[in-house]
Amino acid sequence: MGLVSKIQTLTGLSPEAVSWLNNALETFSFKKNELVLKEGKVCQYLYYINKGMAYGYYHLQDHEVCNWIARENDFATSYYSFISQQPSYEIIACFEDCSVQAISYAQLNEMYRLFPESERAGRLILEEYYSRLEERLISIQFKSAKERYLTLLKNRPEIIQRAPLGRIASYLGMKQETLSRIRAEKE
Repeated sequence: MGLVSKIQTLTGLSPEAVSWLNNALETFSFKKNELVLKEGKVCQYLYYINKGMAYGYYHLQDHEVCNWIARENDFATSYYSFISQQPSYEIIACFEDCSVQAISYAQLNEMYRLFPESERAGRLILEEYYSRLEERLISIQFKSAKERYLTLLKNRPEIIQRAPLGRIASYLGMKQETLSRIRAEKE
């Protein structure tokens, strides 16, 4: 499923909007461990992952804090930087080789202007992104480390299978040793 198909599942677009969007999309390939966005740079794209896995993280003192993990059929961006066009505190990198489709901030706004029905898709994408971030925040604040791991294992097992242990631990808000212990208990 590509970005246009994903948007079509969220909301119908006119044939003219679909044609316009297909022409506006850019395709990028990133290598494993490649940085997609560096801290301090303005995020110009909303990415849709066709293949691979990426993540967003911040530097906090001497370690990295993983904010989100995205895989095939997920959107990925530094949302605050993207919508505000301000420098990002977040860094985006790839766990695996990635193939993505992307729409620039300027093109997205042009699509909204030309095809008002596309604004519904934008809202639904934002809601999906926000829901995932809030779900993670609530999980970190109110669930035990074991509950957080089991929830991720149930809802997004491919992350457990494909992402490095240290990044999973950071994403779940725990030390790698804690995650290793929980995984050992589970087996």
